[in-house]
Amino acid sequence: MDERAYLDHAATTPMLPQVRDVWLEESRRVGNPSSLHASGRRARRTVEEARESIAANLDVRPSAVVFTAGGTEADNLAVKGLFWASRSASGANRLLASAIEHHAVLDPVVWLQEDQGANVSWLPVDGVGRVRVDALAEQLGHPDGVALCTVMWANNEIGTVQPVAEIASLCREAGVLFHTDAVQVLGHLPADLGALGADAVTLSSHKIGGPFGVGALVVDPRLKPTAVLHGGGQEREIRSGTLDAPGIAAFATAVEHAVRGQEARSAHLLRLRQRLVEGVMAAVPDAVLNGDPGTGARDRLPGNVHLSFPGCEGDLLLMLLDAAGIDCSTGSACTAGIPEPSHVLLAMGVAEGRARSSLRFSLGESTTDREVDAVVTALPGAVDRARRAGSLSVKVG
Repeated sequence: MDERAYLDHAATTPMLPQVRDVWLEESRRVGNPSSLHASGRRARRTVEEARESIAANLDVRPSAVVFTAGGTEADNLAVKGLFWASRSASGANRLLASAIEHHAVLDPVVWLQEDQGANVSWLPVDGVGRVRVDALAEQLGHPDGVALCTVMWANNEIGTVQPVAEIASLCREAGVLFHTDAVQVLGHLPADLGALGADAVTLSSHKIGGPFGVGALVVDPRLKPTAVLHGGGQEREIRSGTLDAPGIAAFATAVEHAVRGQEARSAHLLRLRQRLVEGVMAAVPDAVLNGDPGTGARDRLPGNVHLSFPGCEGDLLLMLLDAAGIDCSTGSACTAGIPEPSHVLLAMGVAEGRARSSLRFSLGESTTDREVDAVVTALPGAVDRARRAGSLSVKVG
């Protein structure tokens, strides 16, 4: 397994050695952060020091950081909790979401529509997967008002970066709450949340070299989303549940590493991304790059390469590369194994056949030239086999 080329960092990243050290050290200690005795107070101190560290690195107030069990929970808390709170306060029942959201946002929005009667408007995207700001502005001016708008900062599949600062400004002018899922952004793009102007931002630990099962919703302290979990009243009664002190301490270490090393990391990833794109295009000339074609990091995540291989089934191509020692994906790991074309590509206007022929290669801090070259070397043979298999299945059918 050590010889494998791991190009699925958008799904999860290796835990950093310093993060592992912090987690192991804290996990040796006992104490519930909600307990009043000395061990509990020590655990509480660990949590609050981590909160302050994360807040300082992201330029927000410590009281804005609400710890969760990961990005999915934070997205659910933001979408459901802010929508409910806003609807209760204003009477507005409309919810705006981009058509290319991760399922951690997409599914709660659909649930609010089908189960809670929310009036949902899906914001269209252009051919590279960028939200049409003109359509958003039109929706924000609706006379019935809007309770919440949610648009991810950068797409997890195709890597396209959204104009979230502009979206946040438009929402603020319209008096509409704005949430953005920044799970893919932290550590790859500058993440000054204080200057962004969003009301709520989702973060996840295991995407930045931290442990699984920890994340945060950074939410304006003046707001109180309606709780999704009820119990002990932790986290300002926004998110009940015993706090994972070792995981939170490790998360804070990962955030610090992500922020401080962002510029150098992005430069490293941009170089590798260009090497991979050029290598694949030379080896498989009819491959199609999906998402924003820009070579910089402003418009596309620096570590994202999303390609279509006409005539191939993405799932089969993935398995052929897997057999060659290469880890990649057909899209979000949260929907792996579901034989459906990407909703992201379909929303961009991509034909279903091309959507089914796509793979995502996502690079990380530990990615090497050797791993990139391994993909370029293995792809032509894998594509040829996948196309022959597809041709055979058509003839048999």
